[in-house]
Amino acid sequence: MKILSTLLLCLFLPAMQKNANSTEVLQRMYKRYHTTWHKSLTFNQTTERYRNDSLIKKSIWYETMVYPDLLRIDFDSVRSSGGVIFRHDSIYAFRDNKVVRATKGENELIFFLGGMYAMPFDKVLSHFAGLHYNLSKFHTSTWKGKAVYVFGAGKDGDRLNQLWIDRDKLVAVRFIKYDDGTKEEGFFEQQIPVKNAWSETKCSFYINDKILQVETYHDVKADQPVDMRIFEPAAIGK
Repeated sequence: MKILSTLLLCLFLPAMQKNANSTEVLQRMYKRYHTTWHKSLTFNQTTERYRNDSLIKKSIWYETMVYPDLLRIDFDSVRSSGGVIFRHDSIYAFRDNKVVRATKGENELIFFLGGMYAMPFDKVLSHFAGLHYNLSKFHTSTWKGKAVYVFGAGKDGDRLNQLWIDRDKLVAVRFIKYDDGTKEEGFFEQQIPVKNAWSETKCSFYINDKILQVETYHDVKADQPVDMRIFEPAAIGK
């Protein structure tokens, strides 16, 4: 009986995967984590920067994230005089406690690494479209020996923006983007349980297949008290 059950399961799983699509998988992700994903995350990370595959700089960044779209990074020390704030659709770089650059843009990693669960589902779908992921394209694959769903591409090797999702944990493990004629790629690994959800603890980023940055997280904590003034550009240095 056990052998028969296993055989039936193996026959049934491909049919399930064949009938799945990006929206259906996103609905499953949203249903699992919408009410359980943490509201904020704090950690420090060892940041390694590379050029021509050689390590050129190593530093410590201190990060505070509040979903769906707030992130502050302080360079070298907690609440330092230099860093960057991602606030909604704007980015503020500061140095010596002064904003030195303000630009339009967002950190889309915040969105698909947790921020999507802090917004209505219809906005999740429209936000993916705004980030140039074509959710009508979908396939299943494997990544580092594990089954994954892939949004945005019909098959492996497609030169299209795509997000790879671990089939069991339902979390992002890889993205590839081809905007502006440049290939950007990121891997999210070594997930650890955080309350009722997960956090990656190692991220690797590549530009045109050359390694750019590796991040290793330490002291990861969820739902710690956060003074929301740290995300106010006008409050920098005060």
